[in-house]
Amino acid sequence: VQLQACGGGWVQTGRSLRLSCVASGSDFGIHIMGWYRRAPGKQRELVATMTRSGSTTYGDFVKGRFTISRDSAKNTVDLQMNSLRSEDTAVYYCYITGPYWGRGTQVTVSS
Repeated sequence: VQLQACGGGWVQTGRSLRLSCVASGSDFGIHIMGWYRRAPGKQRELVATMTRSGSTTYGDFVKGRFTISRDSAKNTVDLQMNSLRSEDTAVYYCYITGPYWGRGTQVTVSS
């Protein structure tokens, strides 16, 4: 199973960024797809996940700023991040049930 993420980069405080991830090599339905992140000096934490049935879970820090979506037929999961803050700076990892992890994509938020 491989996870390929894209969409990271640098963005100004208050702006938006969209991350996308595609999973390949899985011949069965993926139960949970989502995103985690690791900020410098901190442990990895949940950002958002979505089950195949559409149930979502968000990290407490999200507070309505991020939205996760997925296309189960295409094995893709996206994360729309709005109103970004400097504390959102982290490496974001795509995740699917397994667990399987993507290599991570850097998101840097600054003014």
